[in-house]
This record gives sequence, C-alpha cells and structure tokens, in this order.
Amino acid sequence: MSYEIIQVTPTTPNIGAEIAGIDLSRPLGNRQVDELHDALAAHQVLFFRDQKLDYDSAKAFARHFGDLHIHPNTPGPDGHPEILPIHAHANSKRIAGERWHSDVSCDPEPPLGSILYLHTVPPVGGDTLFASQYAAYDALSPQLKTYLEGLTAFHDGGPSYRATNAKIGVPEAGRIYPSANHPVVRTHPVTGRKALYVNRGFTQGINGLPDDEARALLAFLIEHSVKPDFQVRFRWRANSVAFWDNRAVQHLAVWDYFPQVRSGFRVTIKGDRPV
Repeated sequence: MSYEIIQVTPTTPNIGAEIAGIDLSRPLGNRQVDELHDALAAHQVLFFRDQKLDYDSAKAFARHFGDLHIHPNTPGPDGHPEILPIHAHANSKRIAGERWHSDVSCDPEPPLGSILYLHTVPPVGGDTLFASQYAAYDALSPQLKTYLEGLTAFHDGGPSYRATNAKIGVPEAGRIYPSANHPVVRTHPVTGRKALYVNRGFTQGINGLPDDEARALLAFLIEHSVKPDFQVRFRWRANSVAFWDNRAVQHLAVWDYFPQVRSGFRVTIKGDRPV
C-alpha cells in the first residue's frame, strides 16, 4: 500500500507501524484521514511520536473514526465523559490493562478502537504489548478453525471491574456492568479477515459445550492468542500516541516501573456488534 501524505514504517511483519509526517493536534485533511484509515486496517496498531494533545484535540482526532465511547466503569472528568484517565504513581494499587484484553469486549457493541496518549512516562519500562488476533487465528490448524466456526463465548465486565473497584475503594452499590455473547472467531468489517475474539480480561466461557471441554478450549485459545510471534512491543516516550483496532488486537500494559509516574489519557471509539 502506498501513502502520499503520511510516512508508514512497519514495526513487525504481523502487527504495528510507526506513523510520521502528521500532527494529530491540528485539523486533518480528508487525504490524511483516509490514509490513516488504510494504515490502521493494514497494521492494526499505529504509533505516533512527538505529539501534543489535550482532551479536545484527542477527541477531535478520534471522531474521524466514529462516535466516542464512554467507559462503563470509569467515566471521564467533568465535561469530558469520553476521556479515560491513565495514571500510575508510587501510591497506585493497580494500573489499567494489567491483563491481556480487548477493550470492553463485554459490551454488546465493543469499541472499534482506542487512542492512548501519554505525556509522562518513566525513565525505563512501562511498555505496552499488542498481539494480532489475525495472526493468532491464521496460526490455528484447519481442523480447529472448522471446529470454532459458529461457537460463541460469554464476555462479562463484572469480575474485572469489581476487582478494580475493590482495589481502589470504589463502592459497588447500584453498579451494573455490561455482558454479551460474541463469536469466538469474528470477521473484521473493513478487511474481511478473521480474528480470534476471546481474551483473559473479559471472556468467561464458551457457550454450548460441556464444561470441561469449554474450559480447556478457552484456556488454550487465551494462551495461544498472545504468543510472542503475534506481538509487537511499544516503548513509550513522552508525548507518544498508540492507536489500536480492538476488533483485531489484544493489548497488555506492563507495570515494571513502580514507583515511577506514567500518565496520560485514552479516547475510545464506538464499534458495532461482532459477526
């Protein structure tokens, strides 16, 4: 694929690309937006350096890809419900994204993508890992691919969000968390490629199978889906951005920098029901 406006440098054969030649804080032209759409479809996660975003400019950028999503457990600051603060320091009891997951896959219409901006990063560490679920699916045997066709899995936000709230002292009274059944193998609405769609963070079980078979199959798929061969590792610098496609990517935030500060915010884009 050729690009006229932006520079796209792949980071691994399976997933990831560094993007240059664009300032995300400024209004974007149609050609820039089209090329970013193409790059996201081709590489699944895009990395940008030397950006300076605030809440408004980040939301304006995200809206080129769809309507904005409000997190079901952590609404944003006053006036910006679509913003998810990301902050860890010496007193943190947990960080966002400590387990492999696809953002809010428990939603009946899970997010299309997420845009994370970090303005403050530790001197070393604090990387984010991303795993291609296209590559994970492609690596399965033909026999297992056939077996998985038509299977669905139950995704539930309750266990993850309750555990988070317990660690940070947020009361549970009146809280309702999303849950949904989704295909184990989903077809991407843009590329038409098939991707695994189960994850450790939210997938609770596979439907319609005997319990022991369902547990064993889910455990295998969860481990298989994040093998190193399917991964890219992003080493953050201050004022960097990562933009990933939740329909084809899982990610994991590495908390190896305690007690250093890592801080920024995320904007998430609404998606549709997986098929």
